[in-house]
Amino acid sequence: MIALEGVSKRYGGQTVVDDVSIAFGGEGVTALIGPNGAGKSTLFSLVGRLLRPDTGRVTVDGLDVATTPSAELARRLAVLRQDNHVAARLTVQDLVEFGRFPHSRGRLTVDDRDAVERALVHLGLEGYRRRFLDELSGGQRQRAFIAMVLAQDTRYVLLDEPLNNLDLRHMTEIMRLVREMADGLGKRVVTVLHDVNFAATWADRIVAMRDGRVVADASAREVMRPEVLAAVYDTTVDVREIDGRPVALYYS
Repeated sequence: MIALEGVSKRYGGQTVVDDVSIAFGGEGVTALIGPNGAGKSTLFSLVGRLLRPDTGRVTVDGLDVATTPSAELARRLAVLRQDNHVAARLTVQDLVEFGRFPHSRGRLTVDDRDAVERALVHLGLEGYRRRFLDELSGGQRQRAFIAMVLAQDTRYVLLDEPLNNLDLRHMTEIMRLVREMADGLGKRVVTVLHDVNFAATWADRIVAMRDGRVVADASAREVMRPEVLAAVYDTTVDVREIDGRPVALYYS
């Protein structure tokens, strides 16, 4: 279980995560939603030890994120940030092999290579293993980064805005893969999403943030209500039932 207890983060006089206490990891897929600046990505960075909280405590399976050795934490928790670009010219295979670093420290064993191969197969990237990342489409590149996370073989996976800059088909493909990671491989995935309808379709639980605080935490049907979404986004949102699912209409 990932647990935050009274966690706050400030930049100068601005509080970006404000006394948050919440636990993740009980569900297959949890979606974090909210407007820009709500604190979603900062919360991820606090869990992944990319930032240190000003107050409070973050734990993963009872281990304090602030004091646990990096290698041990990386065997439990994988974090894919939204700015997942790499400067070096790498092949898909090179990138996915990086996911095994917490286990191999750069010296791949037979087990490591098996894990890399399983990740490539699961993401349908066997035929792209020798392709350079800059030769791939946006959707293929995102699949390669998710394969790296999958090869890391952790219980918990944090994906920060994995649908950024993707078209509708690739957005759907990525969320289908996320769902398979949870249902087929037993991962506990927490992902930041901007599209509330994708969150409602693919997630078991939605956590909505605004101004650094959690303002809603429930199932999709409970969060996808006009009054809840209006409180989150400060705008009128119509919610309709289509084929038995709540769908937000926010263009009117």
